[in-house]
Amino acid sequence: MEWFNVTQPAFFLLTGIPGLESSHSWLAGPLCVMYAVALGGNTVILQAVQVEPNLHKPMYYFLSMLSFSDVAMSIATLPTVLRTFCLNAHSITFDACLIQMFLIHSFSMIESGILLAMSFDRYVAICNPLRYATVLTNEVIAAVGLGVTARSFITLLPLPFLIKRLPICRSNILSHSYCLHPDMMKLACADITINSIYGLFVLVSTFGMDLFFIFLSYVLILHSVMAIASHEERLKALNTCVSHILAVLAFYVPMIGVSTVHRFGKHVPRYIHVLMSNVYLFVPPVLNPLIYSTKTKEIRRAIVRMFHHIKI
Repeated sequence: MEWFNVTQPAFFLLTGIPGLESSHSWLAGPLCVMYAVALGGNTVILQAVQVEPNLHKPMYYFLSMLSFSDVAMSIATLPTVLRTFCLNAHSITFDACLIQMFLIHSFSMIESGILLAMSFDRYVAICNPLRYATVLTNEVIAAVGLGVTARSFITLLPLPFLIKRLPICRSNILSHSYCLHPDMMKLACADITINSIYGLFVLVSTFGMDLFFIFLSYVLILHSVMAIASHEERLKALNTCVSHILAVLAFYVPMIGVSTVHRFGKHVPRYIHVLMSNVYLFVPPVLNPLIYSTKTKEIRRAIVRMFHHIKI
């Protein structure tokens, strides 16, 4: 119990974008549009996969998981972001901040795991098409979803306790309009080595390994595609991967940038840290429904049919 008998603030103060405090009310509009696109677009994809029989396939089940994680991520950040930018309300209780931190990191890890599962789906579909239906059964897909979720929650469960053991006495002002583990631990006036090591371990063992296996799957896919004699068939096979590749880039490029700046960019202006973190959290949920609705013909047709039935 002595581990948690430390000085901690009753609340934290969230901040928007440093140097642009006077423009927060103007930034509220674009932020509301981004949230509307993220929540609306991903909800439409979830509904399309549910009601359209042609989309009851492994690829689209994984897509619906991705959309659900994007909706959950948006809901996790929405209350504090909109309160900060729209209502100029910056306070959040210590326990609420811990919960938000856990949810943000958890749904981010879930999304990484789903992107890995989607790369495996593309690998089986292209490299072993005859075994596709027998390998990716509904039971396997459900097990993958549960496994990805369990991995996230179990791996990140220590984070709130690692923060609660730290005395927070330097300041109670966070650098973002939401709570993140690196941001919170830097306010401690005690040794944060354990937090840093565990955070790096989580980053490498989950996100890093997911990205490695995604890369490996595409190396194997490319090797298999290059063995196809017909140029048109090669393009057709690769075209089924375009949406997933774009989703991977939208997720991992900002994440790598944020991680690099947080760990090595001590002299980088503060607003760069904040802007890159915002891109990492806000852009993938916005881009994913746009990518899949424009680049995937089946999704696009299902959405059109769904809205056509609503009009009727």
